Amino acid sequence: MGVYIIAEAGGNHNGNFDLALRLIDEAVNAGADCVKFQTFITDEVVSKSAKKASYQKETTNEEESQYDMVKKLELSYSQYRELQEYCNKKGIVFLSTPFDIKSISLLQELDLPFWKIPSGEITNLPYLLEIAKTGKDVVLSTGMATITEIREAIDVLKNNGAGEISILHCNTEYPTPMEDVNLKVMGSLRELFNLDIGYSDHTLGIEVPIAAVALGAKVIEKHFTLDRTMEGPDHKASLEPHELKKMVESIRNIEMALGHPHKKPTLSEKKNMEVARKSIVARRNIRQGEIFSEENITVKRPGNGISPMYWFDVLGKQASKDFQEDELIDL
Repeated sequence: MGVYIIAEAGGNHNGNFDLALRLIDEAVNAGADCVKFQTFITDEVVSKSAKKASYQKETTNEEESQYDMVKKLELSYSQYRELQEYCNKKGIVFLSTPFDIKSISLLQELDLPFWKIPSGEITNLPYLLEIAKTGKDVVLSTGMATITEIREAIDVLKNNGAGEISILHCNTEYPTPMEDVNLKVMGSLRELFNLDIGYSDHTLGIEVPIAAVALGAKVIEKHFTLDRTMEGPDHKASLEPHELKKMVESIRNIEMALGHPHKKPTLSEKKNMEVARKSIVARRNIRQGEIFSEENITVKRPGNGISPMYWFDVLGKQASKDFQEDELIDL
């Protein structure tokens, strides 16, 4: 199976169902494997006294509370069911991340193919237990987490019935500064946990997720929006549709380019071997009986004669016939 690309719509529909449908269309057009939303009941997730993150203050009404901001992004359970049906019609996998236990129960009724656990829930034991007992596969984001916290979450999931687990390296800052990406962490996580590793990206642009694929990421998750200038917490750090499409195309190209670990001439380059390589040829006219020496032989293209790797096998031999200048030497 190739790299699994999750187009993260999240709350970039701004609570508007029609915008959510348009996001699905753009994910399909980009060639993503999956389009993911976020399911939450605001009263179960955010207290009325909770403050916004600094990036949220910059991209939404600063006077508005986190509770009010999140409340505006809620969709109903029936709308999630309609979104899933629309995804099925369009031929893309529907997914939604639950942010509270009640939402896990709601989404369980939709029979999602796997769970995507967001970084903020990696230390939420009741939540992890609820996910684990469904027995489904899990993709676990690890933003803000220590190795100990990741290990504890994996142990909870494994010991309580979860299916296969994949880990996504992640940095929970929107947008993530390049110096904080630390893609090499993916190799450390793979070595420590012996699980499939992926990357959930919050940087600007598309080069970092592409690089993650080159480093072995099996899953890529990236936020996208219809318009980066829209008001809302995640739009600014999201791709616009044409960028999402370019990212998917680039990842598929990198997948092909990674190929296999066996070094040998490929079918496409074999035809160029004769043109690009060289053979031993006559430096000048050579008469039959002359001894081949560095004065009368040299190396030139094409490469359909004796390889220069046999240079010392040819030196000192006697010419079996006359050779014209540039003629391929044979013994």
